[in-house]
Amino acid sequence: MKNYAIILASGKGKRYSSDIPKQFVKIAGKTVFEHTIDIFQKSKDIDEIIIVITPEYRYFAEELLLKNKFSKVVKLLNGGETRKDSSCIRVSSIEDKEANVIIHDCARLFVTQRIIKDCVTALEKYNAVDVAIPTADTIIKVKDNIIESIPERKYLLRGQTPQCFKLSLIKKAHELAKNDNNFTDDCGLILKYCLDDVYVVEGNTENIKITYTSDIFMADRLFQVRSTLFPKEKDLSEVKDKIIAVFGGTSGIGESIVNMAKKYGAKVYPSSSRTGVDVTKYSDVKRFLKEIYDKEGKIDSVINSAGVLKIGKLLDRDIDDIKNDININYIGSINTSKASIPYLQETKGSILMFASSSYTRGRALYSTYSSTKAAIVNLVQALSEELISDGIRINVINPERTATPMRYRALGNEPEESLLEADKVAEASIKTILSNLTGQVVDVKKGE
Repeated sequence: MKNYAIILASGKGKRYSSDIPKQFVKIAGKTVFEHTIDIFQKSKDIDEIIIVITPEYRYFAEELLLKNKFSKVVKLLNGGETRKDSSCIRVSSIEDKEANVIIHDCARLFVTQRIIKDCVTALEKYNAVDVAIPTADTIIKVKDNIIESIPERKYLLRGQTPQCFKLSLIKKAHELAKNDNNFTDDCGLILKYCLDDVYVVEGNTENIKITYTSDIFMADRLFQVRSTLFPKEKDLSEVKDKIIAVFGGTSGIGESIVNMAKKYGAKVYPSSSRTGVDVTKYSDVKRFLKEIYDKEGKIDSVINSAGVLKIGKLLDRDIDDIKNDININYIGSINTSKASIPYLQETKGSILMFASSSYTRGRALYSTYSSTKAAIVNLVQALSEELISDGIRINVINPERTATPMRYRALGNEPEESLLEADKVAEASIKTILSNLTGQVVDVKKGE
């Protein structure tokens, strides 16, 4: 039985107050439309995607589909005058005798793969499935601004999407509602006509809906701090015969990456200031990469783990010392990225940078360190959009506190069991450069 994702992108966005519908507003470099379709495109639980679009924006939608090569999209349908019309149009477009239908609001661009999978799994037992989360607020029922009742919060959930159905059931619901204009959503029809039970799958607090212009700022912030875990399923042996340049490769995490990649058959070229390659000098970086290319004829991946960690109040630190932090941590990342691009365009290769758990919020005594790490995350996210047409992937590793010489020099001895092992970060790093991820903050956590 096929699993169809039906994406409703035909809203006019009256509450959004913009010249264009909210689904075509850009967040983190891509439209809401692109972000949402991409999630279902990548889902292993979805076979085909059907999109219902605002007719006057059809050409724009077609351009976005062509640009992104969304192979699972099989239909782009013009929506109706109302949500009910659009819902009926999309369901009626499926000709199968039976199927699983996963209906999702395009304005919810943070739906997770876990939610999609849980919905499809639930359809093995139930004919109708909704997604919801507990309400954190007390809900009151009012009439004429007077409270009539306060329902018990433990029985109240906030609905999200997708909403999922057996095709035969939702088609029957829309047939019964043909002349009924009191339509809220598809699950509401199932309950209104007493057609079946509706099972609830747990949603996610980040699965927000873009409704008002202020939601754009919330969504943008979510993208900034969003992270993923490294792709554990990747096989390290796939790194065999890859040509890898590692800046900061003679100590700490960089050295662990070099040793592990070599163990699995990669040709790895480490560098650092000790070997005469200063990442703060663009000429050094260019020279090092050219030497590798002249010898090997290609470069598959470039990793920059060079960094410095110094603590202290900004007022108390020497300005030249502060500039050195910025040059090594941030300018070094710019230099290695820029110099790598011409080589990686040939191989459709990957770039890997390093952040820190302190990037999400500045900490006293770590002002330059945490701010340069935040800058690296923004750099990677921006470059992932610039480089997508070149086929170059770029990500940033975000390890928890890791046992490295740099950390020991800055903070002294710490309980060994409280720190992440550098080899675990190395494993995550190699698996990330082998993956299809791009623009991601990849978390590496102790015990996972």
